[in-house]
Amino acid sequence: MPFHRFEDFASNFLTPHLSTGKAPVIEGRYMYFCLLHKNAGTGSELHYHPNELLIFPVRGKINAIVGKDRRIVSPGTFVHAPAYARHSMKATEDGDCQYLYIKDKTWTVVGLAEDEAVPGRAMTVDEVNRKYRVGDRDKHQKAEGKSQAIVDGLNTCYYPIVEALDAPRASARRVNWIEGERLAFGFFEVPSGQTEPQLKADHEMFVYVLTGELDAQSGTENKRIKDGDIVYVPRGETYRLQVSSPFARYALVCSTPYLEQRIDSMTPEEAEQARIDMKPN
Repeated sequence: MPFHRFEDFASNFLTPHLSTGKAPVIEGRYMYFCLLHKNAGTGSELHYHPNELLIFPVRGKINAIVGKDRRIVSPGTFVHAPAYARHSMKATEDGDCQYLYIKDKTWTVVGLAEDEAVPGRAMTVDEVNRKYRVGDRDKHQKAEGKSQAIVDGLNTCYYPIVEALDAPRASARRVNWIEGERLAFGFFEVPSGQTEPQLKADHEMFVYVLTGELDAQSGTENKRIKDGDIVYVPRGETYRLQVSSPFARYALVCSTPYLEQRIDSMTPEEAEQARIDMKPN
């Protein structure tokens, strides 16, 4: 099924012993696509994970740290956390926050404490929620060995794109494209009148509508979509996104050739260590 809304999925704590963050998770073959919620003044301890992370706030402000770089991030600014980069994301004291949260599937969405080694077998979201309650940091049994968290030497990981999600409309089609090693993020501003062709997806894609309406096609299915709607496009499938309102803003994330090759070449043992389900929803 290519069309979704986050409200249709169960919301769970993703790493309860390290974070108050709670989210529904939509799984593709190559990535996890989530909308993370944190209450005012709460969030995650410093942690890391072997997968790359993309963050795009849609409500509230984040007190963000990537490596040693701390900033207050508002909707309209994109945050990139490379694989193994130490980071923390907390809602500021003045309100709750929500942000798009995308990880590649070389590891689960469950994070690791900053001083913890990468375990021989990852935990799933179900397992970590059965084992820990929110705040059970002192009860966490850490994997022994040296942490692989990267703290020093990271380049700038913050990308201001637009002043606010309700900022004045752009006069022309505008795309901001940020491509990491495993995942890519695009921010699209498109006025009506732009004719978008039907294309074949070279990579797996998720599209999230921020404002406006679009006539969307994924494979043989079509739907008019609006704020909060999600389109999933498998790799190799045909798709089309045609703006049907006067103006639309949407975010698009996709896999990279590096990630696809890495996932597709995983042995059963490697997939089991990372605890990933190789079959998409």
